[in-house]
Amino acid sequence: MKKTYHFPMVLLGCIATQISLSSQKSTLPNILIIYADDLGYGDTQCYNHQGKIPTPNIDHLASQGMQFTDAHSSCSISSPSRYTLLTGRYHWRSKLQKGNVGMWDSPLITYDRMTIAGMVKTKGYSTYAVGKWHLGWNWPFATDQKSHFTGFSGFEGKSNKIIMKTEASDEDKEIWAQVFSKPITGGPVEVGFDYYFGTDVPNWPPFCFIENDHTLGIPTELLDPELITYKMASYQGPALKDWDLKNILPTFSNKVISIIEEEGKSESPFLIYLPLPSPHEPIAVNENWNGKSGLNNKYSDYVTQTDHEIGRILKALEDNNLYRNTIVIFTSDNGSNKVGAEELKAQGHFVNGDLRGYKGDFWEGGHRIPFIIRYPGVTKAGSKSNLLVHQVDIMATIADILDIDMPKNIGEDSYSLFKILKGSNKPPRKYAISTSGNGIQTIRKDSWKLICTEVPQLYNLAEDIGESKNIASEFPKKILKMLKVREAIILKGRSTRGTVQKNDVEVIR
Repeated sequence: MKKTYHFPMVLLGCIATQISLSSQKSTLPNILIIYADDLGYGDTQCYNHQGKIPTPNIDHLASQGMQFTDAHSSCSISSPSRYTLLTGRYHWRSKLQKGNVGMWDSPLITYDRMTIAGMVKTKGYSTYAVGKWHLGWNWPFATDQKSHFTGFSGFEGKSNKIIMKTEASDEDKEIWAQVFSKPITGGPVEVGFDYYFGTDVPNWPPFCFIENDHTLGIPTELLDPELITYKMASYQGPALKDWDLKNILPTFSNKVISIIEEEGKSESPFLIYLPLPSPHEPIAVNENWNGKSGLNNKYSDYVTQTDHEIGRILKALEDNNLYRNTIVIFTSDNGSNKVGAEELKAQGHFVNGDLRGYKGDFWEGGHRIPFIIRYPGVTKAGSKSNLLVHQVDIMATIADILDIDMPKNIGEDSYSLFKILKGSNKPPRKYAISTSGNGIQTIRKDSWKLICTEVPQLYNLAEDIGESKNIASEFPKKILKMLKVREAIILKGRSTRGTVQKNDVEVIR
């Protein structure tokens, strides 16, 4: 199952004198990162006591660990947040200034960029990624072959009617056979993970699983057009015969459980990164979960099914005697989608709670996310923290726990939360930056939030969590100070202490 990862020489040169390799058996904790997709701040009952969706397993996890109430992702959409979590670096320092990594796009994480997975390998960890990647690959087709991978579906003129091909040509199939038999480089196994199993983006082609750097099977046909509908698959493209979107979520869970069972017999610690495909599209609810949320809504049923799968994985830790020595981190890449939210609101459920906005927005509902850490024996069960924290902090937190002295050219924006997990109430960071999907930055200082639009907006979240009153005109000096700090964070290439680093591109202001 495992694939050996070799550090690039340029990276080894940077870290060899600062991080010592360890192959000895130790009491180092295992680490499981569960990353939900589009799960809103108000979708779990532990964050929204008036919520209508039952989430007993996530709620139980919160009761066993620490629940952060002012936690944020780097962006209110997918790829940027994933980059930041894995690298400890704000995504806007990379080439991705706005939007997501697109279909058939190249890797966002560069070969010389240290990830959490690569970092813990220096302590002898086995590292796994299972789930939705959405950070790009070096797809092995030539430029003149790309037309055989795109353009199978679209919208017709002003009518907005979907037009779609239903059968692949013989030439399409021949080129797919050539391309999908080759390694797909630039993915998880080249940025620190020993083993990968998952899909690129479940609602995009290719509609197949990828293991390490190869597809499992060769796509031979186009996806069943009936699956390319509202809240299911988004684009037509290469697919395995009889590909079933409903199998994706349970298959990921089963794979993680098998890894846990295998690692329960191992001498070395492990890290599992599980970027779930849910409750994002395709909202492919299994039949036995239809209606289980108690609401007349597929999304809420999918949240309930997702909670169940999380419960299965957490139970596997217990069944394999790994509960006490495993840190579990649960969070979401961004807030819930606006699509369908009105249907749930009519039934009394608010996907992002009292927060304004949705996925893609610069409002709190876009990037304030559920964030729970369970660390048995260290973190007080049922505790809460209202300190300002960020998903970028996961890297430094793990480094601190494992006693890794991070080089100054990795985790440039990551602050350790370890002291908070041990009971400290001292803020780990003074400022935090999150962006909207189109790249508009927001900066936080204490309860103050500045939205860096052309005409800046200022809100005091302690008094106005719903961001209903723009008080920018009352505090011009505060705005100037926060803008100055933001500019320094951009120019220094880091927000932590250390030597100045370079951003990959010029940052959009």
